[in-house]
Amino acid sequence: MALQRTFSILKPDATARNLTGAVNAVIEKAGLRIVAQKRIHMTTHQAQTFYAVHKERPFFGELVEFMTSGPVVVQVLEGENAITHYRDVMGATNPANAAEGTIRKLFAKSVGENTAHGSDSAENAAIEIAQFFSGNEIVG
Repeated sequence: MALQRTFSILKPDATARNLTGAVNAVIEKAGLRIVAQKRIHMTTHQAQTFYAVHKERPFFGELVEFMTSGPVVVQVLEGENAITHYRDVMGATNPANAAEGTIRKLFAKSVGENTAHGSDSAENAAIEIAQFFSGNEIVG
């Protein structure tokens, strides 16, 4: 097993309902360490850059609008196989299909307002982390 870092966003639906502490508790209980964290209001440019992979999809504008609708909490998580592990901890994108005890089963409102984002690969984790954190902000 490899110690790894992944990127996480607690989305506007989580911050609006004051769930960041509850979600962090699930993350930490699962054995992942939060080694960087900050609350930001994502700009339109940041959201468009972050979700550029979806630019041609019909939901892109709605996604950018949602992600800029309120504060988010961006995080760097660390742990054994953190990328895969955090995706398991988040649960399925659709909360109706998410396993019991996962972040999305516990807190998500819908497929669109699904509480959390997690990197899907080591390459994307590195890109996503670099978009929001400088090296000296990550302490673990």
